[in-house]
Amino acid sequence: MEYVKGKVVLLTGGSRGLGPVIAESFAKRGAHIALAARSASGLEEVATKLNDYEIKTLTLPADLSQATEREKLIEDVKSEFGRIDILVNNAGLETEGAYTELSWKSIQETIDVNLSAPMELTHLVLPAMLERKSGHIVNIASIAAKSGGPYAATYSGTKAGLAEWTRALRLELYKTGVHFSTLFPGFVREVGMFARFGMKSPGLVGSCSPSQVAEAVIRAIVKGKSEIIVNSMPLRYSYMLSEMSPALGDWLMRVSGVVDFQRRKVGK
Repeated sequence: MEYVKGKVVLLTGGSRGLGPVIAESFAKRGAHIALAARSASGLEEVATKLNDYEIKTLTLPADLSQATEREKLIEDVKSEFGRIDILVNNAGLETEGAYTELSWKSIQETIDVNLSAPMELTHLVLPAMLERKSGHIVNIASIAAKSGGPYAATYSGTKAGLAEWTRALRLELYKTGVHFSTLFPGFVREVGMFARFGMKSPGLVGSCSPSQVAEAVIRAIVKGKSEIIVNSMPLRYSYMLSEMSPALGDWLMRVSGVVDFQRRKVGK
């Protein structure tokens, strides 16, 4: 765990959901943390909970849908800490509903936060990382990136784009000293949509806890893992089958209860 101790971490989406749990996982291992999110009060609440650890924290309210705020975010972290060793792109919008019933403004904002923001933040931190020949970027995708969910088409598309963009950069920057990891959490219990809707995921699909995702972030960095699926059920083989036969993949989504689950979740 020495790799994490003393490092400067920029964590987006730090005020709620997975963010506070990921932040604490870094804090208890001695990493200094810059927390970014829209909610200033939420960030302060998380930072207060991290006071028990002998680390430095910085809270930075920011709307990541706005390019100017992304640039300012990076400048502010560098001004305070001098560098960014680890970037965790965790902020995301779980935009759901029938695609034709969503406003384009909502769809565009989801693309901006879930995909454009990680791409730009990475573009801003990479030059310094490459110069130091050291750094790690962790992108929080979703199992929806492996198999798109109905009534979550925009969310699925942004997470799939995030995953393949990360893979491309990993190949492009191999042996530069900068590492890339992608996490694919399943349905996350206790936070996010589960907290909002009070629903359990289909039994054949499984789920995961926020702490499992947070520990996977640390493992990805310490062990140099390229991709980690975080879920209670083994799903990798079903994804492989889906790649070989999209029709079979669609059938699996239906019989596993995912399509019905998504439909009920949005009241259809």
